[in-house]
Amino acid sequence: MKNKKQVPFHQYIISILCVAFLAGGSGYIYFDYQYKKQLANSPAQTSELKEIDNLYNEIVNNYVGKVDEQKLVDGALKGMTEALDDPYSSYLNEPEADELDQSLTGSFEGIGATMTMIDDLPTVAQAPIEGSPAAKAGIKANDVFLKVDDEETKGKTLSEVVSKIRGKKGTEVRLTIKRGEETFELKLIRDTIPIETVKGELDKKDPSIGSIKITSFSGNTYEELQETIKKLRKEGAKSFVIDLRQNPGGLLDQVEKMASMFLEDGKTIVKFEDKNGNTSEDIASSDLDGGFKVTEPTVVLVDEGSASASEIFAAALKESGNKKIIGTKTFGKGTVQTVKNLNDKSEIKLTVLKWLTPDGKWIHEKGLEPTIKADYPDFAYLSPISRDKTLKIGDSSPVVKNVNALLKALGYEVNADSSDFTEQTQAAVSTIQTENDLPATGEVDNETATQIEVEIGKKIKDNDHAYETGIKELQTEKNKK
Repeated sequence: MKNKKQVPFHQYIISILCVAFLAGGSGYIYFDYQYKKQLANSPAQTSELKEIDNLYNEIVNNYVGKVDEQKLVDGALKGMTEALDDPYSSYLNEPEADELDQSLTGSFEGIGATMTMIDDLPTVAQAPIEGSPAAKAGIKANDVFLKVDDEETKGKTLSEVVSKIRGKKGTEVRLTIKRGEETFELKLIRDTIPIETVKGELDKKDPSIGSIKITSFSGNTYEELQETIKKLRKEGAKSFVIDLRQNPGGLLDQVEKMASMFLEDGKTIVKFEDKNGNTSEDIASSDLDGGFKVTEPTVVLVDEGSASASEIFAAALKESGNKKIIGTKTFGKGTVQTVKNLNDKSEIKLTVLKWLTPDGKWIHEKGLEPTIKADYPDFAYLSPISRDKTLKIGDSSPVVKNVNALLKALGYEVNADSSDFTEQTQAAVSTIQTENDLPATGEVDNETATQIEVEIGKKIKDNDHAYETGIKELQTEKNKK
C-alpha cells in the first residue's frame, strides 16, 4: 500500500533502521510463553505433509541432475510462507536469520537499504537509514534494483542480490535502478551502518524545546530515549518534539515502554486481536516505564514512512495522551510479527496478531491520520539525479527534466517542465560548480549531481513545515500558561 510516494531527498534528515533484506515494516515481538507454545505445537502428520515428503523423496531419488537437499528444504519452507501472501511473514535461512539478529542488536556493513522481492525483482521496502550511502544517494521505497555491478538481478534470490550489494566499508557498488518509468544508475561507497536509534538536541531557535529523532525501536531504544530526555532536561528543555518520520517500527516491548513514559498509569497503549478474535490490551504502568514519566508538553511528527511500532506510539499518545500528531498520514501496518528459531539455524518471521489503537481502530492499509496536517514542499519529492552518464547542453530526457526541476527549486531561472538541457540549465550548473569550487564545465557529472542534491537537502531542512508546526504548537501552549 502506498499513501504517498516516499521522500528521497529528505532522507538526509529523516532516518530509519533497516537491514538489507527484510520485507517492509518491522513490529517484531518475542511473545509471552502462550504464543510461543502455540507456535511450537506442530500439526500432526497429514496427507498434505505426506505429499511434500513424497515429492522430496521423488526428486532426491530420481532427478537426473545434481540435487542440493538443503536447497530443496529451504525452497519448501520459503514456499509455505510465501503462500500466505503476507509481506511480513517469511522463512529466513541461516544467513538471513543472522542478518535479522544483527539488525536488532548491532551494526553491519553495506548501503543501509531494506530489500524485499516483488515480481521476482529486489525492491526497496522502506526508506534508508539516515546518513547511510543509500540515503545520501536518494534511494527510496519502491525503487527496483535491475542490476548490481552490471549483473542483472532477475532470476536471482534475494539472498544472492543482498550478498552482492553488501560488502566491506569503502568499496564501491553500482546499482541500476528503476523508479516508475525512469531507469538510472547510482554509484555508492559502502559504509558501516550503525544502529543508533535516538538523537536529541535543543531547538536552535528556541532552546526551551527538545528535538528528539527516533529512527527505529531497537533493543536499547527505550534506554536511549530516557537518557536523551534526561540530558535535554538538564540543558533546559521544557517541552519536546518527538520525530518518528520514516521510522518503520521495531520491537514491541520497546515502544510499549516508551509510550508508557508519556501516559498516565492505567491508560491504554495498544490493543491486540488474535486469529480467533480474542482481544487483549497493554496499559501504561511503572512495570513498563520504571516510574520514569514525561509530563512536559509533547508533539509527535509522523509521515507516510512511519509504520508499525511508530504508529503504535503515535496512536497511543494521540488517543490516550491527547497529544497532537503532526505531519501526513502514516504507512498503515497494523500487524505484529514474532520471530521464532526453527530446529536448525533458520528462523520464521510470522504475523500472529492484529494490533488496534486504544480506541479499537485497525489502521492496517489505512494509516493513522495526524491531528494537524503538514508536509514538505513539493520539491522534496523530486527524484535523485541519475549517474548513468554526464549530462550536457543539447541532451533531452526525463533525467534532464528532473535536473531542471531541482535547479528551479534552488531558485535558478530554468524551465522546470522542460526535458531539454538548455543554455539556462548550463548557466545554472556552472554557477553551482563555481560556488562550490568544482570545475565550471556546465555539465552535470557525479560530483555536480551530488552537490545539487546536497543543496536541495539543505533547502528541505529549511522548509520543514511539520517540524515548524510542532514548534509553534509547543510555543502556543507555553504562552497559554
